[in-house]
Amino acid sequence: MILKQHTIAAIILACAAGISSLAVSSSVLAAPVNINAADAVTLASSLKGVGLKKARAIVDYREANGKFKSSDDLSLVKGIGMKTVEINRKDIHVTSKSLKNRKK
Repeated sequence: MILKQHTIAAIILACAAGISSLAVSSSVLAAPVNINAADAVTLASSLKGVGLKKARAIVDYREANGKFKSSDDLSLVKGIGMKTVEINRKDIHVTSKSLKNRKK
């Protein structure tokens, strides 16, 4: 009986570890995003190296200074450097038109 309980506990832990690794890996994957239209949650889930705090800073900067003209403008946001821009460059869009014309 004890062996059976340990086996069940091991299976539960393995499943929990798998679920948490899926959650982590989904936040690491980048996705195309319009930085002039996306909310903080979308930015955080779409850009590598950008969590919710940095995503909120992006939205705050955009609201205070107007739309971004290029992906490089993202580096003007405190906490976002050119390294983050370079890592995400292919997924950063400043117009919805660029998302529609994106080659796959």
